[in-house]
Amino acid sequence: MKNVTLIFLLFLFLGCSQDKTKGENASNPEVDTIQELLNIAKTSKELSLEDRKTYLRDAEAKVLAMPQDTTKLEQLSQVSLAYMKLRDSLGFRKSNAELLRLSKKAEANKILGYSYWDLATFMESKGVMDSAFFHYKNALDNFEELPKDSTSQSLKGRMLYGMSRIQDSYKDYLGGEISATAAVKIFNELEDNYRLHLAYNMLGVLGNGMGNSEKSIESYNKAREYLMKSERADKTELLWKIKNNIASIYLNSGDYLGAKNYYKELLLDNQLKAKMPGLYEKALGSLAYSILKVDGDTEQAEKLLREAFDINSQTGDLYDKARLHYFYAEVLATKGDTVQAIAQANESYTLARETYNNDRSLDALKLLTKFDMANASAYAEEYYQLNEIISEEERTKRDKFARIRLETDEIIEENQILTKEKQVWVYSAILLIIFGVGFMLMVSLYVNNNQLKFKQKQQESNQEIYNLLLSQQGKFEEGKQLEQKRISEELHDGILGEMLGIRLILSGLNEREDPASIQQRAALIEKLRELEEEIRTISHELNHAAYKKFHNFIVSLENMIVEIEKSSGITCSFTYDPEVHWDDLLGDIKINAYRIIQESLKNCVKHAKSQHVTISFHAMDDKLKLIITDDGVGFDVNKKKKGIGLRNIVSRVKKIKGTLDIDSKRGQGTSIKILIPAKYTDVKTPEEHKLINA
Repeated sequence: MKNVTLIFLLFLFLGCSQDKTKGENASNPEVDTIQELLNIAKTSKELSLEDRKTYLRDAEAKVLAMPQDTTKLEQLSQVSLAYMKLRDSLGFRKSNAELLRLSKKAEANKILGYSYWDLATFMESKGVMDSAFFHYKNALDNFEELPKDSTSQSLKGRMLYGMSRIQDSYKDYLGGEISATAAVKIFNELEDNYRLHLAYNMLGVLGNGMGNSEKSIESYNKAREYLMKSERADKTELLWKIKNNIASIYLNSGDYLGAKNYYKELLLDNQLKAKMPGLYEKALGSLAYSILKVDGDTEQAEKLLREAFDINSQTGDLYDKARLHYFYAEVLATKGDTVQAIAQANESYTLARETYNNDRSLDALKLLTKFDMANASAYAEEYYQLNEIISEEERTKRDKFARIRLETDEIIEENQILTKEKQVWVYSAILLIIFGVGFMLMVSLYVNNNQLKFKQKQQESNQEIYNLLLSQQGKFEEGKQLEQKRISEELHDGILGEMLGIRLILSGLNEREDPASIQQRAALIEKLRELEEEIRTISHELNHAAYKKFHNFIVSLENMIVEIEKSSGITCSFTYDPEVHWDDLLGDIKINAYRIIQESLKNCVKHAKSQHVTISFHAMDDKLKLIITDDGVGFDVNKKKKGIGLRNIVSRVKKIKGTLDIDSKRGQGTSIKILIPAKYTDVKTPEEHKLINA
């Protein structure tokens, strides 16, 4: 019944297309078929995801079979984007890589820019922000090669805005401000009010990050001004966000009265809670904290926080829940309930660490140092260590973006020099043409007389090249025959000779049943097995069609390991089981395994002073076995107090229900062995995954 439905839908789309073709009388049947398949893949929600991907793969096959031209690139671009929207990472990466290759070959800058843009969006969705920034920059470079018009300018502005968003996530506020300001200039020339609102909003975020409250508020007010001029249907919701952002600046800068007034104004809108409960909850919690700081009214603050907690339990926003617990801890401390205040601060710290909210983690540790005097020194030490780690990571990230910006500036400078050189060459060429015309008139007769001689010499040269090609082909055939002769001799002199001897001996032993004959036959059978292995080895040597499977997860690990090698100077060797379907592992297993390896390598660099690290990741029955071994200074595993890095590893192993074994002695390096239950996104067993890959 399912197949009948699929066939019916296909015929339905084909029938509609044929009617449309007859009416327009100008469509390309091949492109129409591809568009129909894409339309089914993107819009037919009554089909299963796998069925929709099947239609998409059919469309891709038809596109790849098309002749190389702009139409093929445009259709492949749509296929690649459809893969990304269906969240088929492998399909997207494969089609996008082919699109990049073909676009570069054809020098199709516009399609190449769109391809890099799609790749940047994909990387941003995966949290790989440095790669996202790199691809946004590549997209920008290609859009800058297009003729200057409103479309190309808008594309450049959007890439600059995307780059500023990535730079903000890495706290590269100065670089982000440069990118966002350039975007503002472009959108202002285009009178694009909505995108001016976006760019100024980003400038507000960046200003707040740099601690410049006045500039941040000024940018947010500009964003509100341009938003009011736009024709957006969601204008009201966007205005709420801007008001919340301005109120947050007052709150973060310590102007609690300004924050209180702004949050009250925002919460006066009765539609906010129904349309945007998450924003309503944030504003409610912030208002409670502002009232506590301005009025000291713990009763009102606690009432508002309880309502905020109720809404948060419905939205499930753990990131903001840490913030509510932090506010509540201060309310309870003001009331004198120190025990409960410490409990709330601890809960805030736990949630902040789970959601990788470093700023909130540091704030919670400050509170704990202030409230829990018995453990204040331990909290202060933990605060110091965490702050050091965060600072080091931020420095590394800022340095990386600084290098990218420097390279970009160098490229711009080179382009300017090339432009000036091009102008000089143009003027020189014009002068040469003027003098050349006169010169050509004078020598035209001479050229005509020498043309026949030139053609004769060219023919002789072509004949010589042809003879060289024949000679080269003869050498190739000679080498081929020699290799065939070598293989023939290997088989004849080695394997066939031994097999003949074995056959003759077995013929003589065939009628004997004594123990010596039985033993001799067994030995000969074993010899035949060895010959079978030898034949298989020769066969494998001749086989040049083996392909390695590509795994996004494994590629991510390899990229991370290479980055650490480059930045630290240590050498790493990484092996993994190619039979495991790594990309189908549960997301929790992949991210925690990635972070465990990353944390271990950081410990090898920072504490162990290792020179070489080996990483092994293989399957063992229904488990995955991860082994990380270094040749560093080692440490005492029985020591009660462990570093934050090691505690993070222990915590992550527990999250994925794994077992951890650490073997280390001072001066003898460290070996970390982890067994992880292998769980996949579908119901196939590890053995079934291996059968699929075979």
